[in-house]
Amino acid sequence: MNLRYSFLLVAVSMLLVAPMGIATDAWAGPPGITKLGDQKVLTLIGRDPPWVRCNNNMQVAAELANVYRIPVQIIPHALAGPGAKAPAVYWGDELIAEDGGKNNGMVSFTGMADIMEIEGVPKHPTTGRLMAEPKSKHDALKEAIKDVK
Repeated sequence: MNLRYSFLLVAVSMLLVAPMGIATDAWAGPPGITKLGDQKVLTLIGRDPPWVRCNNNMQVAAELANVYRIPVQIIPHALAGPGAKAPAVYWGDELIAEDGGKNNGMVSFTGMADIMEIEGVPKHPTTGRLMAEPKSKHDALKEAIKDVK
């Protein structure tokens, strides 16, 4: 009777513990840090070399960093750990996009800006020059260069 009870106890324990080992990669979250102080970190996992969706995500991150005061980390897929997919985007611990899953690994400026507005992410006092309108003097210079014969 004792042997039967021991076997049953081991079998039940394995059934309870096994799913934790299987789901570890899925619940692992993003590689790297997820918060810097009290600020969430925007984490991009990119292919190496980056492809179209990875380049899009990096451009979106640059545009967001132009407006919002956010830390951004870009991690190559080879260093992201086992089970990581690329491209993928995390905002803190939250998965925003993942290859073959949510948003198929690609984010948009509008979608991310909406999330940041809702969460009250601080903005820069003035926006950076990344999306600034070109100045008329610069346009005149370009035209003058084109007209040189």
